[in-house]
Amino acid sequence: MASTFINPGLILQQQLQLRRDTIAADFGCGSGEWALALAKILDHGKVWAVDLLEEPLSAARSRAKIAGLQNIEFVKGDIEKLVPRLPADALDLVLMTNLLFQVGDIGAVFGEAKRVLKAGGKVLVVDWKGGVRVGPAEKLPPEKVKEVAARAGFESIGEFDAGNFHYGLIFKK
Repeated sequence: MASTFINPGLILQQQLQLRRDTIAADFGCGSGEWALALAKILDHGKVWAVDLLEEPLSAARSRAKIAGLQNIEFVKGDIEKLVPRLPADALDLVLMTNLLFQVGDIGAVFGEAKRVLKAGGKVLVVDWKGGVRVGPAEKLPPEKVKEVAARAGFESIGEFDAGNFHYGLIFKK
């Protein structure tokens, strides 16, 4: 299980100064581990959990229901394109966790993040470190992520170790 590798709730609390009323999106939310951890912290905020596939969204919906979380909206959408249900210039935070190594156009993902974030909004990237035996065969180096984010107009404001197998980066719009 992913939680043996990484603790989303701990990373969110330690690396971001989250207000309880933060409005956020989890791009490529999968089965919802990060989105649920975020929703628990943002008890007066909202989380948009976005994924391309219905199966993981369904699992995330079930997990949210079991946890009694009502501040998550689940959206089937392609974050490499415009996700019409996400409002422009309205979000405080976008999560991209264990995501970027598997998308075709990283620049388009950062473009969609830029569209939905307010001025000063942040992006949290957590992805697989190179040289570890777990995770995907092809890993995305943090230098490449920083380069793409900068081209999209983001400022790098933080870098951290996210456990034995992941690195973390924080960007600001």
